[in-house]
Amino acid sequence: MTMTLILASASPRRTALLDQIGFVHQQMPVDIDESPRPGESPQILVDRLATQKATTAFEKLPAPIRQNGVVLASDTLIAFEGESLGKPADESDCMAMLKRLSGQTHQVLTAICVLNQTRRVTKTITTDVLFAPVTEAEIKTYWATGEPADKAGSYAIQGIGGQFVKSVSGSVSAVIGLPLYETRCLLNEFGVYA
Repeated sequence: MTMTLILASASPRRTALLDQIGFVHQQMPVDIDESPRPGESPQILVDRLATQKATTAFEKLPAPIRQNGVVLASDTLIAFEGESLGKPADESDCMAMLKRLSGQTHQVLTAICVLNQTRRVTKTITTDVLFAPVTEAEIKTYWATGEPADKAGSYAIQGIGGQFVKSVSGSVSAVIGLPLYETRCLLNEFGVYA
């Protein structure tokens, strides 16, 4: 039986990563409220968002596709000092985030959720990222590129923001938005192969 893989995301990075490892898929962006709940830890938040994205996409699938459909969803956030750092609201928010991360190690949490009609599995991959010291002038210049505006933690490791990353301990692809090894293994468990 041929499985239909649905990526519950509009992210060009995530679809490119899936393409990179050979998984044929369709994109189905979903719109959910990504606001953290009071007292919600970064780990619980990222798991909940990935699961909610997958569930929302699966519920929208037409019945015939649902029978053979497997949905993959992912969510990435930055955890620093027990706090979730999402996308910056504006330049001053970006400035505040990157100043906090400057010269420090933070965690990038990426949750992946795979589900079909009968089962659902969510896994979170944690990667440690060490930032080099970053000056206010460098942050202003970076903001002007437009890149940090829609990135968790205000930076993209695969883009211009990669210049601030001194070292990575863990999955680089998870920092970009989709942990390739864990995604392949999980999709294989659901009978989806590249």
